[in-house]
Amino acid sequence: MSFVLRLACNVNNYHWGKHGLHSKAAQFAATNPGVTIDDSQTYAELWMGTHPSGPSKLYGTDTALSSIIEKNPEQTLGAEVSRKFDGQLPFLFKVLSIEKALSIQAHPDKALAQKLFAERPNVYKDGNHKPEMSIALTDFVAMSGFRPLEEIAGFIGDYPEFAALVKESAGAFVGAVETGDDGEKRAKLRALFAELMNARAEDVQEQLRALLARVEAGSDPLDISVDALVHRLNLEYPGDVGVFCVFMLNVLRLVPGDAFFMGPNDPHAYVFGDCIECMATSDNVVRAGLTPKLRDVPVLVDMLTYDYGTPEGKLLRPVELAGTRHSLVYDPPIDEFSVMKTALGPA
Repeated sequence: MSFVLRLACNVNNYHWGKHGLHSKAAQFAATNPGVTIDDSQTYAELWMGTHPSGPSKLYGTDTALSSIIEKNPEQTLGAEVSRKFDGQLPFLFKVLSIEKALSIQAHPDKALAQKLFAERPNVYKDGNHKPEMSIALTDFVAMSGFRPLEEIAGFIGDYPEFAALVKESAGAFVGAVETGDDGEKRAKLRALFAELMNARAEDVQEQLRALLARVEAGSDPLDISVDALVHRLNLEYPGDVGVFCVFMLNVLRLVPGDAFFMGPNDPHAYVFGDCIECMATSDNVVRAGLTPKLRDVPVLVDMLTYDYGTPEGKLLRPVELAGTRHSLVYDPPIDEFSVMKTALGPA
């Protein structure tokens, strides 16, 4: 049996997806048997893998990819991968198409994932970690990791509405930025983020109204200035505390082929565009803003590493595959996956 298999893959219609064939996820989903794309419908994610929330099947059949792997793990996965991951496909591969921002979120490491799954399996669906990498298919905007601390301190001084929501911790944070060691800086960053994410909804809405009246909106969905992002995110999630995360998280603007890696306990949010996303096989997400779903602020605040740095430090550079002229490899610092990109010219 050949193990180069064509798959029929699940597509999700989450509210944040792009409409109709504007969505890359929809364009790929349209190749599935019997799928007709509705221009009024959102198409957010196409899943390729064995995760039970969206399992792929052998094209034109009802045979699940997972059953093929279970019957022939060494042939389908290779002997080494089969041994290392107990005969399971270790990654989940997706196409994402984003019109509205996704939640401020992070994914737990293995120890926390197992704890959350044991305590709340109705919320956290499995016990695996979920490091992930995104590769832009179109121009793409995302938030990832905490900004350089000097930038955050500058925003406290320049944006009184932000400062009003972190007034209890701002002074100590600014002091640590100026004179503290790394441990103190992380501790004060955590206190600042915790105060922001736990701010009273009435206070958040009051400060957002003042901020929106003072700063100008942008019209370009790829505009990554904080003023433009404040307006955009508030339009999508009115009055949400996550809007203020633009003052704390790095904002990345990527072009097709650019990639970034998100390790466990690393805050991030996708804002706009289409991307390939590859991750360890898990669907665990801890959310705290820009979402109508469950917000688990205590867990998110407690789990983050509070690493900080520049946007450039989040990027993952591909390397040329040895012995080829047309292939690049994106190789994040984990065992579950790498992604190879091959670009061929006209025949």
